[in-house]
Amino acid sequence: MKKSKENLELALEKVRQGDRRSLARLLTILEDTGSLSSKLRGLVYQQSPGKAYVIGVTGAPGAGKSTLINSVAELLSEKNSVAVIAVDPSSPFSGGAVLGDRIRMADLHTSPRVFVRSMASRGALGGISYATADAIALFDLAGFDYVLVETVGTGQSEVEVGKLSDTTVLVLVPGLGDSIQALKAGILEIADIFVINKADKEGADAIEKDIRSMLSIAEASKKFFWLPPILRTVATKKEGTEELILQINCHREWLSKSREGRAKREEIRKFRLKELLEHTVLSLLKEREGEKFTEAVNECLLKRSNVYEAAKRILNLSE
Repeated sequence: MKKSKENLELALEKVRQGDRRSLARLLTILEDTGSLSSKLRGLVYQQSPGKAYVIGVTGAPGAGKSTLINSVAELLSEKNSVAVIAVDPSSPFSGGAVLGDRIRMADLHTSPRVFVRSMASRGALGGISYATADAIALFDLAGFDYVLVETVGTGQSEVEVGKLSDTTVLVLVPGLGDSIQALKAGILEIADIFVINKADKEGADAIEKDIRSMLSIAEASKKFFWLPPILRTVATKKEGTEELILQINCHREWLSKSREGRAKREEIRKFRLKELLEHTVLSLLKEREGEKFTEAVNECLLKRSNVYEAAKRILNLSE
């Protein structure tokens, strides 16, 4: 046990020095659920300085999020180091990422200032990988200035990425019904910046009108202190990317200088720590009570028990 911790400490030191192979290896360990992953997670959170700025990018499939992130990361990396986490749908059989970062963000791999990593959602509610918060902390420890997180864009992903990110960008696109549906799902409270991508297509004006209408209602009811800007981009032509980065920096300044902004950052820190505690407790429980888990699943399959009763037995609880 002592040796494994020493090896992890050595690998973390290499990560601080810019060793990408060590970084990739530790990211793989964090995606696991074993005891080594739990030990590494504890070290990472203890040592990460909390300086990396996290930008969440979410929206419906087909909105052009990956192309937009390509453009944003390319510009940011001119003066900063950038990590990109692409949370992909999982294979139902292997649990691995289906799409893969090399396919969708191949342009970024030639940049020495950018590191791209695909992470499988593994069926997580909302499409956020359970290891995403851990990866953010590791990239922070590695000294990256920015961490961009792209979600699968389904279910409650917008809500989840909003809890992990300093700035959340919601990408909408003309002609996609899911975009308007996202607005109706209470996403206004999560989005810090609205981006209408593929804005050269017909229907961009209609989407902007809908957003402004909903924002005016929210503003009248004093729902938020930061009024999200509405931007137009054509990511394939790299149009509007500079304005997006400008607005991200404006939001960053608001977070650091306003009372409401500082309160939001504190909530983000609490959420990340809560995620860490939940994952660690579950990992340790599975490690210690692995046989009980297997028995409980079999009993439920045979209808000899139900999930609630099985969970109580694993935890040795009684009413």
